[in-house]
Amino acid sequence: MSRLRQLAERRRVLLARCDAQRSELGTRLAQLTPFGMQGTLRNPLTWIAAVAGLLFLGRTRKVLTFTLWLRTLLSIAGRAARLVRVVSELREPRASGEPAPRRS
Repeated sequence: MSRLRQLAERRRVLLARCDAQRSELGTRLAQLTPFGMQGTLRNPLTWIAAVAGLLFLGRTRKVLTFTLWLRTLLSIAGRAARLVRVVSELREPRASGEPAPRRS
């Protein structure tokens, strides 16, 4: 009879341990699911990058062409921004109180 009690007690302890491990596993899996990564998946840039990746999948030449065009446009935009900054600095009155040079 005591052997049956020992086995029943051991079974109860093992079932309690299984329940604890099951709940811990559930919380860890919840952290790994997309709902646990809400910040990443709610970012629109993530979705844009994913869609662009799917669109360009298997189209190496188009991807390279697009990348070169994008690099060229960014370079031109950077140069234009620099030019606008220089022109705006030239048009500002000087801080020393002198009037800006007149153009004739």
